[in-house]
Amino acid sequence: MELVVQRGDITTVEVDAIVNAANSTLLGGGGVDGAIHRAGGPEILEATKALRASELPDGLPTGDAVATTAGRLPARWVIHTVGPVYAKTKDRRHLLVSCYRRCLEVADELGANSVAFPTISAGVYGWPHDDAVAVAVDTVRSMALAVAVEKVVFVPFSETMETLYNDQLAKEA
Repeated sequence: MELVVQRGDITTVEVDAIVNAANSTLLGGGGVDGAIHRAGGPEILEATKALRASELPDGLPTGDAVATTAGRLPARWVIHTVGPVYAKTKDRRHLLVSCYRRCLEVADELGANSVAFPTISAGVYGWPHDDAVAVAVDTVRSMALAVAVEKVVFVPFSETMETLYNDQLAKEA
């Protein structure tokens, strides 16, 4: 599996599937979630509403993932995942690991060869950036032989986050 870093706007990355750091309602929000819904158009919201009306009436649980159309995005699918809110007093790292695992499993089920990830939980959910990046890279590396996904693109928004990814990727697996 090829792992690359491409700083910028995840809604413009040309891959089979992009990952949305969603909230449990799946109905849009701020940050990456809002950007994906805005750029993808109403088709994404229609698809998430259909999921809520059928198999996910209580919303998507933290650490799980589900796919919808990508609407007007260059990708074919959006894989929505709900990251954990960081808490100093409670270890929720296993839920963040689960987000990356489940996204890759869903991508594999879809037949996606390439997937773009934002840094899950590192925005308003408050996860420390260095640990969020370490979880992302380490978990994706650990899944390389378990799925047929050929390329993962980490899409940090800032130069600082790009540096963290490049440093983490430079470390031996």
